Amino acid sequence: MRERFGQLATWLARLTVLSSHAMSEYISLDPEYGLDPDLVILHTNLELAPYGPERYANRAEGEEGSPLAQFLFQIEGLAALEIDGKRLIVRREPEAEWHALLDEIAAALKEFFL
Repeated sequence: MRERFGQLATWLARLTVLSSHAMSEYISLDPEYGLDPDLVILHTNLELAPYGPERYANRAEGEEGSPLAQFLFQIEGLAALEIDGKRLIVRREPEAEWHALLDEIAAALKEFFL
């Protein structure tokens, strides 16, 4: 029953985003690196958090979060996540490589939204 509810919630979240925002056929991700080597801000052309900012300090919180957070936390190497408007603030596990992690995040966003 819980799995069906999760699938329904995911579908409704996608439908809400798709119906309330014009979707393009591509997703742009522009990374912004700072002083912390394990953190990156990803700016995108998608409205990722239509109901307000989301913060997940760890994988356990993300696995109980929004449908998008649950989907993204399936990615190995993702340690923490903030979703705010059109940006993701991503913290990686120290052993994760940015290029691989960002490729997986881009693929997950395409699968989730398109």
